[in-house]
Amino acid sequence: QVQLVESGGGLGQPGGSLRLSCAADGSIFTVFIMGWYRQAPGKERELVAGITSTDDSTNYANSVKGRFTISRDNGKNTAYLQMNSLKPEDTAVYYCNALRLRPPFSSWGQGTQVTVSS
Repeated sequence: QVQLVESGGGLGQPGGSLRLSCAADGSIFTVFIMGWYRQAPGKERELVAGITSTDDSTNYANSVKGRFTISRDNGKNTAYLQMNSLKPEDTAVYYCNALRLRPPFSSWGQGTQVTVSS
């Protein structure tokens, strides 16, 4: 079992930056693939970025490549999403996910609202 708590959302300006944090508690953080997802009103939840548990390989949605950076600090049991060059279309609720492949397990945070507007 792992509990995830997101923080760092809020109002950002177009072209500005925000940094999201996802703190994990209750399990061995290093075994989990960490991911950030987002869901905008009326749309399905989509993967924004992911980082592996073994070699910190990352992957990104095309819409955020070059603007967002996912990272993790295993010593602090925390994953981050640095969001730069924000656009209004980045407005969504952002969710953190922890995924273990064997045995299969997945946990979600409660979500944090990101609104990009001038």
